[in-house]
Amino acid sequence: MSYTFFLLLLTLVHSTFSSLAPTDQAALESIRDSLTDMPGSAFFSTWDFTTPDPCSTFSGLTCTSLGRVSALSLGPNLSGSLSPSISNLTHLTQLVLYPGLVTGPLPSRFDTLPLLRVISLTRNRLTGPIPNSFSSLSYLHTLDLSYNQLSGSLPPFLTTLPRLKVLVLASNRFSDNVKPVSSPLFHLDLKMNQISGQLPPSFPITLRYLSLAGNSISGTITPLEPLTDLTYIDLSMNQFTGAIPNSLFGSTTSSMFLQRNNFTSINATSLLPQGSVIDLSHNSISGELPPSLAGAESLFLNNNRFTGDIPEEYIKSLINGTIKTLFLQHNYLTRFPWNSGSQLPDSVSLCLSYNCMDTDPVVGLSTCPIEVAPLLSRPAIQCSRFYNHSSTG
Repeated sequence: MSYTFFLLLLTLVHSTFSSLAPTDQAALESIRDSLTDMPGSAFFSTWDFTTPDPCSTFSGLTCTSLGRVSALSLGPNLSGSLSPSISNLTHLTQLVLYPGLVTGPLPSRFDTLPLLRVISLTRNRLTGPIPNSFSSLSYLHTLDLSYNQLSGSLPPFLTTLPRLKVLVLASNRFSDNVKPVSSPLFHLDLKMNQISGQLPPSFPITLRYLSLAGNSISGTITPLEPLTDLTYIDLSMNQFTGAIPNSLFGSTTSSMFLQRNNFTSINATSLLPQGSVIDLSHNSISGELPPSLAGAESLFLNNNRFTGDIPEEYIKSLINGTIKTLFLQHNYLTRFPWNSGSQLPDSVSLCLSYNCMDTDPVVGLSTCPIEVAPLLSRPAIQCSRFYNHSSTG
């Protein structure tokens, strides 16, 4: 084989396996025309369509050996809109749009992109509903459309996609209720929308992360009872009622945020792992403090209706430094069994103000949040009325 023929063959192989397919190049040209670098951004500086091999020179572009675009990452700091020509990149497996000021709707024809596994279009100003064509994305693993201005009802087909593991629609304007979930999700984040109604009857037991915070969801959280492997749960700032089930307080629970709801009782007997953060504040939870919660590192039980003595387990955890933050203010607690010879570690924040203790506690007042009322104890008349009502009710 002559050297000249070898070079010619090498050139042919390179052009065959590296050059961008004409249909994909046309799609990229349309995408480029619909987007603009914001001041200070130079993302498109490498997008020179006269170059012989865009696959190896364009920022954010990955191609197959046959010159088909397989991954497209755009930005950050772009403005403009998403071109419908994205639907012509039929070998696309990953589509990413980094934070910027991109506006307008999502492209409507995702049904032409059957290989998509990841869609992440976050922190822009995208508007409108999620297109029905998303229902055809049977290989989709991750969908993140968070921090945009998308609206409409939550599409029922999203939570039935057979391979979807991560669904993040946080901080948009989605409405209606949470649809039944059959996808094998382990991460579901719908916080800060306009979702109402009650929870669906069940969730996949594969869930490890669940956030529904900042909506208007009501009813009980009984459908979450089977989710014994949750590590993170945030249901704060909703309208949930009823009991908090014991199954949520498990050995895997690292973060639980249920504050600012209307929960009325708690059934917690399982021991929490050290380092966990539990916030049940600003509810209407009554009864005595559960000793099992003493394993948390940060425990916020303030602004409830807890009664009785503070358990010895809490005192021990404060002294040995297991609990770093314990807020119990604005309850109806009657006794803090503190040994005057004990010393609170400097790293501990403890607040006991505005309860029904006969004498002001010797600790637990100086580290209260600044917004706590200056009164050390509740007025005696409040405590008397509360306990008399409880005993007769």
